[in-house]
Amino acid sequence: MPTFAEYKGIARDRGALAFEVFVVTSRPVGDPEAMFEHLKEHVAYMTSQEASGNLVMSGPLSDEAGIEMSGIGFQVWRAESWEAAKAFADADPMHVAGVKAYELRRWLINEGNLSMSVGLSSGTVKLS
Repeated sequence: MPTFAEYKGIARDRGALAFEVFVVTSRPVGDPEAMFEHLKEHVAYMTSQEASGNLVMSGPLSDEAGIEMSGIGFQVWRAESWEAAKAFADADPMHVAGVKAYELRRWLINEGNLSMSVGLSSGTVKLS
């Protein structure tokens, strides 16, 4: 198996986007209800990181049936290095408080399709 850096070169050579980001999967530790005590600070942190250009997207995941909230969150970060991405994740108030633990991974985005519509007069954005 090639290293991540080697595969990034392989993907670029075949014409793929090879856009590198970092993903955090964040899971509850202990009582999931304890997360709500830190939700306001967590959202403020995510909003500040979005405004500074570090956070690509973030939000909660459902359970495996797609019905209930699971307490698991998913974040996509722009970062210059593994250490910088880890620092973003470490500073999340949910992680600081110990109510969630996380797993950090590099993600090489190669394929897919994303469309965006921006309504200038309405101030709306639609992703599809």
